[in-house]
Parts: sequence; structure tokens; C-alpha cells
Amino acid sequence: MASFAYKAKTSAGAVITGKFDANDISAVVSFLRNKGLFPLDIKEVRSMEKGINFKSKKITPNDLAIFCRQFYTMINAGVSVVGSLDLLRKQTESARLSALINSVYDDVQKGEALSEALRAHSRSLPVILINMIEVGEVSGTLDLVLDRLAEHFVKENKIRQKIKTAMMYPMVIGAIAVLMIIFMLTFVVPKFMKMFSFMGSSLPLPTKILLGISHTVTNIWFLLTAAIISFLLYLSFSKFRKTPKGRLIITRIILKIPKVGKNYRKILASRFARALSLLLETGVPLIQALEVVDKVVDNQIVTDGLLKVKEEIKRGSNLAGPLESIGIFPVMVTQMISIGEEAGSLDDIVGKVADFYDEELDTSISQLISLIEPVMILGLALVVGFIVISMIMPIFGMYKNLGQMGRS
Repeated sequence: MASFAYKAKTSAGAVITGKFDANDISAVVSFLRNKGLFPLDIKEVRSMEKGINFKSKKITPNDLAIFCRQFYTMINAGVSVVGSLDLLRKQTESARLSALINSVYDDVQKGEALSEALRAHSRSLPVILINMIEVGEVSGTLDLVLDRLAEHFVKENKIRQKIKTAMMYPMVIGAIAVLMIIFMLTFVVPKFMKMFSFMGSSLPLPTKILLGISHTVTNIWFLLTAAIISFLLYLSFSKFRKTPKGRLIITRIILKIPKVGKNYRKILASRFARALSLLLETGVPLIQALEVVDKVVDNQIVTDGLLKVKEEIKRGSNLAGPLESIGIFPVMVTQMISIGEEAGSLDDIVGKVADFYDEELDTSISQLISLIEPVMILGLALVVGFIVISMIMPIFGMYKNLGQMGRS
């Protein structure tokens, strides 16, 4: 089955456009005539939708925030869902998101619910977006849901941008350091090797180590072997981290890293609290909300823990106690949830917890980077210092020998 873009004229003389999936052009013609339309132009779609595999990659939080905000504005102004999608697909700047909206627009035109049309692209869209829109459709509060989703994705995008911005400087410094060391080992050290080869005296141990490293790095067979091994290790690691056991081991390692583990706990707490607040605020039952939050947080320890939490809640327990037993969230999260449950304002309290950890992350990430920078500079200084000293030591030894020969 192919997708066809058509242009047709109504009985009133108005020209309309759209898309329809069919086996051939004749099926599209029959579809249009059955609707009382006169076909003007029909073409098979081959470019954007087929050229972009929007199912293979997640849409960015920033694009989703803009999409939800624009969608909310149109729905709140009284525009229909189909009409809003039609406008969105034409004005969305992201080609990937535009292709996705095109597909959703076609499905909704055929009578599918918006949430079901979005669920067909669950590999590209976050689960909270699909589930929340379904809640909005059922409860008749789609505009409110879209407004809350826009705020959610704005905050999610801010966290990601903070992390990316904070890591940019160390990554640049690290890349420069690696390139500089490779340059010295590849071009500078070999020139000294020729000079050292004429020296009769034995070379100092640091110089021997440096020459050995330089010889290895400049060996083409070593480079090819290292590249192949690195590629195989990367494939193995990528496959391993997608397994439940792999995600669990990686999470435990991250949590044990000083400072990094503490910040990771805050990120999980912020994501958990914000998603739970959003779901509870729109009337989603707690058990169902936890199932969605589990997929939003996307952490194996949390996933395993929430299975037990849901079982405890079904037996009549509160949320705070079982949640504390997971052992991954900061103490403040469970304490505030306990207060919210007692006060009957869990959604509001959890939202404040999310806001608190959003602000905490700002400070914590800045502190972490302030520690990383001197460590990286110190490491770079030690490596460069070792290279320089290893090259100077034989020269000093040569001058010393010459001095002894002159005195004799």
C-alpha cells in the first residue's frame, strides 16, 4: 500500500488537499468520488514521509514542548483536532516531527482517536504524551492536558540542556588534550627517537616507556587492531546496556561514583516527581500513574522497585513507605510524599518536589563541573609533564657525559 497526496474540488468549487493510503491511483479516485469530490491532481508521496524514518529516533523534548504549546493554543481557541493537526504539520520546523504529524493527521481523518494515532508512533514519542492525551480525550480536558504537557517538556528540555552545557567544557578540554598527546607521540617524539638512537648510553626508564608508547601508537597494525577491538566493545556494550541486567549494573555503577551518583539520584527524583504530579493532577489513578511514570523514568532499579510498590498499594499501603524501600530516591522525596498523602494534596506536593530538584540540579551540576575542570587540567599536566621529562632526561644525561669527558 502506498500513500497518495491529492488535490480535489468540492461541489461548491473549493479546492482541498489531503492524503490517502491506497493500493493504486484508481482507489484514490474512487475514494474522492464517493465523497462527492472531483479529483484535480493525485501523486504518490515519496519524499518526506518515506525519506525520514521517524520511528527510529525519539522526538526531542524541545520539539514536543513547541508542538504541545501550539496544539493547546489551537484547541483552546476552538479549532478542531483535525484542523489543528493540519495547521501543525504545515508550520512545524522539525522535518521528523512534521512527517509524524502528517501520518497522525491521516489516521485521525480516517476516524481514529488522536491517542491511538499517536500510539502507532510509540517508538518516537514518550509514553507520557500518548497516555496523557488519551486521558484528555476521555475526560474532555485535552486543552488542559496539552498545556500541562508543554510545561513538562519545557522543564525536561531545560534539564537536558543544563547537563549538555555543563559537560561541554570538560568534553572540549578532554578532546584537545587527547589530540595534543597524539600529536606529540606521533610527530614530536619520533624526531627525538632518531637523536636518542645515536646515544651510546642506555636510556632512562621513563624515556624507554615513552618511546615504546610512541612506537605502538604510530604502528598501523596496532591502530587497526585497536579500532576493531574498540568497535566490537562498543557493539557489545550497546547490546548489554539494553538488557535489564545491563541497565541494572550500569545504574549501580553510576550511583557509586562520588558526586555523579548524587546528581543522578536528583535527576531521577525530578523526573519521577514531575511525571507523577502531571498524571495525578489530571485525574489518573495512582496505580495507572505509576505504570506510566515507570516508563518515563526508564531506570531498571526504579522499574523493579515500582513493581513491589504497586503490589503494596493494592494491599492497602500508602505510597511513601514502599517507595522509600527502593532506596534510590533522596529522603526528601518520600518524606514530602508522606506529607502530601496525609494532607490529601499529593499532586501539589509532588509538583513542588519536582521544582525543588530542578533548582537543586542547577547548583549540583555547577559544583560537579567545578570539580571536574581542575582534575582534568591536573591530569593533562601530568601526562604532558611525563612526556617532556622523558625527552629531556636523556639530553641532560648526554650533557653530563660530555662534561665528564671534557674534564678527563
